[in-house]
Amino acid sequence: MRNRTVRHTRRRRIVVTAVVMAAGVGLAGTALAEVEQSDVAQQAHAEALAPGTPCSVSTRACVDLESQQAWLVRDGEVTRGPVPIASGGAGQETPVGHSFRVYRKNKDHVSGEFNGPDGNPAPMPWSVFFADGGVAFHGGDRERASAGCVKLDLPEAEAFFNDLAEGDKVQVVNASVEQAARGAAPATG
Repeated sequence: MRNRTVRHTRRRRIVVTAVVMAAGVGLAGTALAEVEQSDVAQQAHAEALAPGTPCSVSTRACVDLESQQAWLVRDGEVTRGPVPIASGGAGQETPVGHSFRVYRKNKDHVSGEFNGPDGNPAPMPWSVFFADGGVAFHGGDRERASAGCVKLDLPEAEAFFNDLAEGDKVQVVNASVEQAARGAAPATG
């Protein structure tokens, strides 16, 4: 009887897990497909652009995945940038969004998921975490795509670390999508 109960419980867990995963994939696909139609995106598109960027004036950090550039913004004005970045690679793309928030900073962070070329946990110096899944700005080799993070040269990573505070808004966009959504002329930088 006990074995039957254990098998039944395992089967139930598998079924529940499958349903949750299917629902999550469905919801994630919907969210991704409609990101530019969300209320948050609409509000961002109603704001003026920070000059020279594809992001709204209320952001503190702006990332354009198309040009592989980032900016720091304060009070609607660019304070640093554009600076070159490396974003996530195929299958591990950097998420797009208009209202990410800095939620943690760690000067000497190392990856808990990935090893560097030397086999040790990959260093992620000057990490500024802003999106689910541990997505962060951090220093690193821009010649290698990241696992969703935004890699910066070390001096730039340190500047982002020193300038951004917990709660600051981060926008990650594709400039051409922003331009189309706003019906505006392209940003120059």
